[in-house]
Formats: sequence, C-alpha cells, structure tokens
Amino acid sequence: MLQLGDFNDLEIAREVSIGLYLTSDDGDLLLPEKYRPVGAHVGDVIRVFVYRDSEDRLIATTLEPLAVVDSFAALTVRDLGSAGAFLDWGLEKDLLLPYRNQPREVRPGERVLVYVYLDEASDRLVASGKWRQFLSPAPFVGEPGDAVQIMVAEETPLGYNVVVNGTHLGLLYSNEIFRPLRLGELLPGHLRQVRPDGKLDVRLGQAGYDEVETAANLVLAALRERPNGTLPLGDKSLADDVYRRLGISKKTFKKALGALYKRGLVALGPVETRLVEGE
Repeated sequence: MLQLGDFNDLEIAREVSIGLYLTSDDGDLLLPEKYRPVGAHVGDVIRVFVYRDSEDRLIATTLEPLAVVDSFAALTVRDLGSAGAFLDWGLEKDLLLPYRNQPREVRPGERVLVYVYLDEASDRLVASGKWRQFLSPAPFVGEPGDAVQIMVAEETPLGYNVVVNGTHLGLLYSNEIFRPLRLGELLPGHLRQVRPDGKLDVRLGQAGYDEVETAANLVLAALRERPNGTLPLGDKSLADDVYRRLGISKKTFKKALGALYKRGLVALGPVETRLVEGE
C-alpha cells in the first residue's frame, strides 16, 4: 500500500523522456528526470517521498521534506492565499495550512509549529497549527531519567512547552535553560517526572550526566579556540558576560573553573582564564 506523505521503496517500471515511472499498488507514478538517482534503471528499487503535485497527481521525489505525514514540524510561511497559508516544507509544491486550522492569523516569513496529516475528505496532505489536538491522550510510558527527544513548541512564562517523543506535551523550565531555543528545535533530554495531569516535566541532556564535566569541556574548547589560549572571563566576570559567551550560568561556570584548576589545566584571574601551556 502506497504511503502518501511518507517514504516508499518502489520499483522502476519504465523509463520515459520526462523521468521514471515507479510501480505501486495504487498505480504507476512519475519520478521526474531531475530527481533520478545516478545509475538508476528499470528493475531497481529506489526510496522516494510520495505526495501530490499542483494538479493533484501522485508524484515521487528524492528530495527530503522537512516533515512527513503524522508528525510535528516548525515550518516557514511562504505566502497566503484564498484557502490559507502556504508553508515551505522543502518540496516544489508548498504545504497548505488551511484557515480553519490556524489558531491565529499567520504572516509570510513567520515560523509556525504544525502537525502534518492526511485530510480524509480531500485525500490531500495538509498542516494544522492546532497541534495540541494531535498529541496522544494515552498515559506516557516512561520512568524518571528515561531518555527522550524534545521538540521546542512554544515559549511560556515558565519556560518552553515541548513535544516529547513526538506524542506528548512536556514542559522545560526556564531556570534550567542557558541559551535561547528555536521553535521546532530537536534536542536530547530526559524525563524528570510525569505530573498528575499527565503532562511531563523534562530536562535537557542525559540524566545523571555530570553538568560540571560538560561545562568544563565547553570552557576548554573555548580556550583552545582562542589564539593566545586566554578567555576574557573569570571569577569576577558578570553573569551576563558568561552567558553571552558560553551559554551557561555563572554558577556552573565557576564550578567548571574549579574542576579545571584542580586538574592543573587552567590559570585563573579575576576577569580572565588562561589555558596552561601544553594543553
């Protein structure tokens, strides 16, 4: 069965001047010549993404879309039309975000979080900005400390709402974030707790991974990038300066400096840190 809006492994049935026809249970479909893989011939099985072109015909491409059916993604509004907004999802034909699926009016150039699905009435792929209604109502299966994938969904007064493992709503608290996050950004994290309402509290990074060691490696990398091995940050530096240069809190920075000093890797000054010669 052909998977519309997803990748399919299809056999090349015949070659024509405009490309290759691929065979499927739903009939043959065209892979335009410009997307033909090098060395592909009749009888080969190739992996393609299947969607509908501007004339509603099934068509294949070897381009990588920014989203597939039944998934969340952050996409940029390219244009507006009578039916809704058109989103750039990496393919020749833009993805429609119908007006009925917009929780608010969107503008060209704006980046929006959407869920991509197959509209049963029209058999077309469309997007919905009402992404919350596509989250799973089932209890989240997992224990505190489990590794999860986090997608940044929206900023809130508490931090960021995120989509966890592509299925559930989670919250990433602002006091545990040390750099700006981008809508749609995918990040590794771990489960902190499942709240009584079923929502998830999550943290970035691996559970139990030494935050100080991570920061120490970050400081070392920054020192090694400097021509003279000296970083204009030290114990007396302002917290804003530390965050601007390294993206970590001053508290974490000071712990990292202490760890590096004990290992004999750095020399410390009030407003600078120097890599010890030989490192």
